[in-house]
Amino acid sequence: MKTVYTCFCTDVIHEGHLNILNVAKKYGKVIVGILSDEAMIRFNRFPTISFEDRIRIVKELDIVDDVVVQDDIMYDKIVAELRPDYIIHGDNWKDEPMKAIRDNAETLLSEYGGEVIDVPYTYNENVKRIDQRIKEKLSMPEYRRKRLRQLIGLCPIVKTIEVHSGLTGLIAEKTIVEHNGELDQFDAMWISSLCDSTAKGKPDIELVDMTSRYRTIDDVMEVTTKPIIFDGDTGGLIEHFVYTVRTLERMGVSAIIIEDKTGLKKNSLFGTEVQQTQDSIEHFCEKIKAGKKIQLTDDFMIIARIESLILEQGMEDALERAFAYVEAGADGIMIHSRKKDPAEILEFCDKFREKNSSTPIVVVPTSFNQITESELAEHGVNIVIYANQLTRSAFPAMEQTARDILKYHRAKEVDERLMPIKEIITLIDEL
Repeated sequence: MKTVYTCFCTDVIHEGHLNILNVAKKYGKVIVGILSDEAMIRFNRFPTISFEDRIRIVKELDIVDDVVVQDDIMYDKIVAELRPDYIIHGDNWKDEPMKAIRDNAETLLSEYGGEVIDVPYTYNENVKRIDQRIKEKLSMPEYRRKRLRQLIGLCPIVKTIEVHSGLTGLIAEKTIVEHNGELDQFDAMWISSLCDSTAKGKPDIELVDMTSRYRTIDDVMEVTTKPIIFDGDTGGLIEHFVYTVRTLERMGVSAIIIEDKTGLKKNSLFGTEVQQTQDSIEHFCEKIKAGKKIQLTDDFMIIARIESLILEQGMEDALERAFAYVEAGADGIMIHSRKKDPAEILEFCDKFREKNSSTPIVVVPTSFNQITESELAEHGVNIVIYANQLTRSAFPAMEQTARDILKYHRAKEVDERLMPIKEIITLIDEL
């Protein structure tokens, strides 16, 4: 009997999956691969049920002959192990970015005469409603809040991009790329104080109040499902910080990062060029302890950002603070530098990891942007934040468009570099 293979990365079996299985049964023995959590989050979405439950719901189907684990979105390993006669899939994988997966499967099967079968994708009101419910579940606070901790355990490094509006949130949510035979996407979103302030035309001095910043979170959460890391600046007074923690936790934010500085906020990239005062270890530890005490769940994370290298206080001071903050209850350490060479960041990570192998390390490679994620992961980094690139790319593009319209007294000259409004609208889901 010939074998037919298909791979599922779903939490619910609906009529579209059953249609694929019914077509597959006509060709022979049906083997279903269940995509692992690690592979699933690379290009699809975070699962809402456990991997074991996803295997169980498929095994319970009479039409399925066997169930296996597929731990990569590409088919190289599974084809080498099973050598199926057919691989069957919905025809939605004919389009980018999933076309890379289909091409991979077709190339592998052609080596021994196998065949890819494309089944018309089932998309009706019932399937649409099921997909929408899964998305709504992923966006609920109790599911979203814990997802950052889960990602740290699943990913070599959690890729995080700055967002400052619903539209930039959709870009972070839906951007998937194929490169060298692999699909990839961002894992989490960073709501930056700098970019949030800039989008509102305000200076980055904690001028935008928390009520306004919560509104930005609401805008992003309403249209996305990925976990959010919130830039909490200094955290403010301890008495105020505890309310911030409680509010963010209730909203479903996964983490807040607070920096160990006091007084009027100045952006760290100014370093010692402007007056900046670092908080005492004792006082900052009290702030961390107060925040942890007020939490209602174990999901929410308070991450301590160390400014010692920015303020040229030395490596020993940075390490002393890191270990003290962890002892006070910090769930992660962010180490920051404005040097173009990442050497001091890597030195800190290596020395921190000599004594602490588990506390997550966060870095923001804005100045030292030549280093890759894999290189950072080799030194124990868990989260990388691209903290302002969307804002910085949007501003010059919009400014140039405005200049050209003024220069030519019409919009024809700028039109070829503009995204069609129809493509922008397709980012926005309708209920």
